[in-house]
Amino acid sequence: MLTSNPPTQTSRSHRRIIIGDVHGHYDTLSELLEAIAPNSDDQVYFLGDLIDRGPQSSQVVELVIKNNYHCLLGNHEHMLLETVGYGGINSHQLQGWLYGGGYSTLVSYDHHIPQSHIEWMKQLPTYIDLGDVWLVHGGVDPKMPLDEQTAQQFCWMRDDFHGMSEPYFKDKIIITGHTITFTFPGVLPGKLVAGEGWLDIDTGAYHPQSGWLSALDLSTETVYQVHRQHKTKRILPLSEAVVAINPDMVKSKRVKQKSRCSS
Repeated sequence: MLTSNPPTQTSRSHRRIIIGDVHGHYDTLSELLEAIAPNSDDQVYFLGDLIDRGPQSSQVVELVIKNNYHCLLGNHEHMLLETVGYGGINSHQLQGWLYGGGYSTLVSYDHHIPQSHIEWMKQLPTYIDLGDVWLVHGGVDPKMPLDEQTAQQFCWMRDDFHGMSEPYFKDKIIITGHTITFTFPGVLPGKLVAGEGWLDIDTGAYHPQSGWLSALDLSTETVYQVHRQHKTKRILPLSEAVVAINPDMVKSKRVKQKSRCSS
């Protein structure tokens, strides 16, 4: 599903594991990692939005740093940096970040984010190219060349990206978080969503209408999920976990949803 010749365990010495938006839910992430059981040779990639909304953002960041996991810049890390990352507090950005879940992050840090965590966030890449797979938090602007795009596109894109009628890359699939999958038409909570050249794995761990945190093992095309509220764990083939979306249906549905289901 991801490539014409998907990699297998025998063709790689390690697994490549992609984890969706955690949003401060450390306990749920810990259970997910326990189910995945990555070893020291496996490569683990987070798609950003480690922080905000949930109660344990500081613990999530510390876990990712401690284990030297790969991580992208998400729009919530971007908001934090724009607010407190460049000396003092940017009052113009503060209310937007707090409203978007930043207050819970401040509480988890006891209202003092260590400079080491801020500096770590500053060096997070906006995308990671794995050859056959391209990781980004939000998406790309299909109307712009890649080298002209910035964190504004990579962290925040939604409708124009999801509504693409043809893939942005001819030789690789884009995997994203950022947009909760059940906000797409006909998609139930917990399902992944595939469009033209992209796959979204943000199943809304923080959201009361979902609660699922998802990870994808690229090597075996296996989806791991843990439910935040009732602690259910499930392991599914990607083919059973994903719903294909018609790009023509994206915009009309997303306009109705964006004000209440932003990630």
